Amino acid sequence: MEFIRNLLLKFDMGPQLTEYLSIIIMILFIAVVCLASNFITKKVVIRIINHILTKNKFKWDKIMLERKVFHRLSHIVPALIIYSFSSTFPAYQQLIEKGAIAYIIIVGLIIITTLLNAGNDIYQTFEISKIKPIKGYIQVVNIILITLGVILVVANLIGKSPLILLSGFGALSAVLMLVFKDSLLGLVAGIQLAANDMVRVGDWIEMPKYGADGDIIDISLNTVKVQNWDKTITMIPSYALISDSFKNWRGMQTSGGRRIKRSLFIDTNSISFCSEEMIDKFINIQYLSDYIINKEREIEEYNAKNEINRSNPVNGRAMTNIGVFRAYISNYLQHHRGINQEMTLMVRQLAPTEYGLPIEIYAFTNDIRWAVYESVQADIFDHLFAVAPEFGLRLFQNPSGNDFKTMVAETRMDGMVREREY
Repeated sequence: MEFIRNLLLKFDMGPQLTEYLSIIIMILFIAVVCLASNFITKKVVIRIINHILTKNKFKWDKIMLERKVFHRLSHIVPALIIYSFSSTFPAYQQLIEKGAIAYIIIVGLIIITTLLNAGNDIYQTFEISKIKPIKGYIQVVNIILITLGVILVVANLIGKSPLILLSGFGALSAVLMLVFKDSLLGLVAGIQLAANDMVRVGDWIEMPKYGADGDIIDISLNTVKVQNWDKTITMIPSYALISDSFKNWRGMQTSGGRRIKRSLFIDTNSISFCSEEMIDKFINIQYLSDYIINKEREIEEYNAKNEINRSNPVNGRAMTNIGVFRAYISNYLQHHRGINQEMTLMVRQLAPTEYGLPIEIYAFTNDIRWAVYESVQADIFDHLFAVAPEFGLRLFQNPSGNDFKTMVAETRMDGMVREREY
């Protein structure tokens, strides 16, 4: 600065004009040095770092580049240069130094938060991140760092100790609790969710209160993001997952089987004892031949042992078409390639209703994919609807308009026949 002032004095300018010109020239010089250093840092140093990192096989290096960690580091260099030249402006030295330090603190905060976010990205490349996400904790650390950074910047600008500002936070604790209420609730919820392993990224959850039915794609401090099956996104407050009930389908996904629980409604008027003709017919069915032979032998032995008179079908034991049909369904499922044979498999009767006698199938498919599950379930019931009449059984359904038309037509036909006979 003194050198520039002496150089300008040789041109016989006034002392005031000389002072102004020397300040302007010095400011321009510092600006040029800052721009040059920033250019060299970004175009040379950072390019060399990028080249080195892109040539290795580590994934975290690429994440650091995507987050532009080194790019943000370059912003500190101009601030350091301005701070080092602050002594050339004695009248404004303190102000320049405070501004440079404030800028360095802000850039430092940005770099630290970027590093933490990059660390979360690196952590998410591991499988454990789906079980123990840390995004919420990183967000809490970011909030604390930003708060401390603001305190340091304010303390630096007003020239006071940061401890003085921190001591005033006790009086503002109630206000802070109100401002950061959701964040505090989210932090507590995040700890409980992680400790109890209640949800993970990738879990299918169902929460009707919030209209959520789909996979969790992100868990943060305040919210859990769910992508529904219709591809819409639902945001659920983290604390809602510990205060409200929800269904997590992870158990089904990890078990390797998806449950089928559906009933056929049999018209009770079609249920009857099996005649000899029916038994001869059933014995030729693939999944029933062994069952019919063994069951006939068992019934004959029981009736003979107890000297039961079978002239009346009510006496003793006998096969019914509904019992044979239930045995057929059980054997059919045991041989079905889409059913998991290691899990519960049951065909049972439920309590009769106004719709008939429910025969419920309780089994699990061996593939949890939705499309495959629906296909297996549809194939099974397609087959059972088709074969039920072969057992002399009628499936119940409420009469439709076409049924009433048929009944009216039949009634008219009967009336016409009677008139002719008369």
